[in-house]
Amino acid sequence: MEERRYDTVIFDLDGTLLDTLEDLADAVNHVLRENGMQERSLEEVRRFVGNGVRRLLELAVPGGKGEPGFEEILARFREYYGRHCNDKTHAYDGILPLLRKLTERGYALAIVSNKPDAAVKELAEIYFEGLVPVAIGEREGIAKKPAPDTVFSALKELGRPAERAVYVGDSEVDIMTARNAGLPCITVLWGFREEAFLRQHGAACLVRQPAEVLQYV
Repeated sequence: MEERRYDTVIFDLDGTLLDTLEDLADAVNHVLRENGMQERSLEEVRRFVGNGVRRLLELAVPGGKGEPGFEEILARFREYYGRHCNDKTHAYDGILPLLRKLTERGYALAIVSNKPDAAVKELAEIYFEGLVPVAIGEREGIAKKPAPDTVFSALKELGRPAERAVYVGDSEVDIMTARNAGLPCITVLWGFREEAFLRQHGAACLVRQPAEVLQYV
């Protein structure tokens, strides 16, 4: 039997395992309405996500971080999204079967996200049946993606070496994260970015269905 290349799979969350876009957009538009600002379309929010909630709000708020009261708007977003992060969110078709098969075959699984850490852990517990034991989000004291720090933290928690790990994500941030961590990257095409955009940002291994991930690991 041919030896498999990897024994650890690290996943992005938003746009990779879960479709979280509507809940993110609803939270963005809630705080914009509260402050008398023009709401953003779903497609605008799609383009804004990927670099954490601070960057999301910098792009969504008309004046960005220079807007008076920006920190209060950001805090209100965090509070509102924390309560509404699972109103419309759902796992993409085929994700749970993929996670089950990977687990059955002995792969160690983790999630690394730029979403707030509490939301990452909550959503992982709700959706993934305990199949993903390590879930890390944005938190103080550790650099967020595309820095490799959260990837290395996940590998340490799993007790697995980077040499046999692969990263799976849906955005240019994920491609950069994998590169910075020295990991190969599988880029999914059902997420928040278009194929042409991903190829322009260096995507080399692309998959259209979750089951295809098994072919590469």
